[in-house]
Amino acid sequence: MTETRNTRIRRLVYQSSYTGMKETDLLLGRFAQDHLAGLDDQELDHYEALLEAGDGQIYLWVSGAEPVPAQYDTSVLELIKKFRNV
Repeated sequence: MTETRNTRIRRLVYQSSYTGMKETDLLLGRFAQDHLAGLDDQELDHYEALLEAGDGQIYLWVSGAEPVPAQYDTSVLELIKKFRNV
């Protein structure tokens, strides 16, 4: 059974809100609610891969504490960084 786009977005919003680290829960949960519906399928793939990297890593990358590996350095991560600074 294939997941519909709407179901995928709802799942990703949920996952974003419960990453395990309060700081990333707040950041990614709000980002997901505000932006996931506007992302294309490839960008959703990038976002999903980012979530799989883990909340601790995401926090370090978004805060600039660690360099972002090339595979995660996507337009989606840049959107998250800009969202964080708003």
